[in-house]
Amino acid sequence: MFKGSNVALITPFKDNKLDTEAYIKIIHFHLKNGTNGLVPAGTTGESPTLNHDEHQKVIEICIKESNGKVPVIAGTGSNSTEEAISLTKHAEKVGADGALVVTPYYNKPTQEGLYQHYKAINDNTNLPIIIYNIPSRCVIDMSVDTMSRLFELKNIVGVKDATGDLNRIDQTIKKLGPEFIQLTGEDGLAFEFNKRGGVGIISVTANIAPKLCSDFQKYSKSKSDNEIKEAERIDQMLQPLHKALFIESNPAPAKYAAKLLGLCNDEIRLPLVKIKKETQEEVKKALSSAKILS
Repeated sequence: MFKGSNVALITPFKDNKLDTEAYIKIIHFHLKNGTNGLVPAGTTGESPTLNHDEHQKVIEICIKESNGKVPVIAGTGSNSTEEAISLTKHAEKVGADGALVVTPYYNKPTQEGLYQHYKAINDNTNLPIIIYNIPSRCVIDMSVDTMSRLFELKNIVGVKDATGDLNRIDQTIKKLGPEFIQLTGEDGLAFEFNKRGGVGIISVTANIAPKLCSDFQKYSKSKSDNEIKEAERIDQMLQPLHKALFIESNPAPAKYAAKLLGLCNDEIRLPLVKIKKETQEEVKKALSSAKILS
């Protein structure tokens, strides 16, 4: 169910409130351009600064507007196990297809703590759960052994791997087998990730280049030499954009790019701020090199 190009949706704001009109526009932009799955209320959606009502609303709108056309994987993670359970229960109640649950940040749990956190969420839902392992933001790294234990539970189905370690794919396949869904969280490594056995991505760049990202994912898993070459071509075209969108903290550059494309404004919530003029120029150059902006 979860494969290909899944977008980590930005959350547009207007006067520090959810811009519902722009958000709906963004969702339909993805449906029109071949995005394979929608991921609302993740880090790229500024979940740390969404209040509970907003968090639930962006998930509900996403489910309603996508109307079953593509899977919705709701961001429901928290460093509070009780809160993560509550958010996951809500996502299930309103019709999400899965939950993306980030490893608990700041608390620094042990591997046993990680296991018990995910087990508690697993035991309180029937939604498929994707582990989000991102040590650069959360300080902790879930081991392959811990993932293997979790995969024995009924609802743990895969991982969004943002470790940046391509060897982790091989280790995970060896230990858990190919049925365990491996999605990368690193746009720049997506081609090699898929070559090693990954099945897709939860992408930031897809916010800006959904058709290119979707085509790339499709071609990268093809058995046709011509389509593999096309995947390589798209990958090379997108590399400058992947880099530009992370010059400053995500999602500030992505929101600026979305503004240039007329999708929403670039308003972002503190403690994040709008990108500097030098970064704006780099984003513009990357959009031009990918032929997204003339």
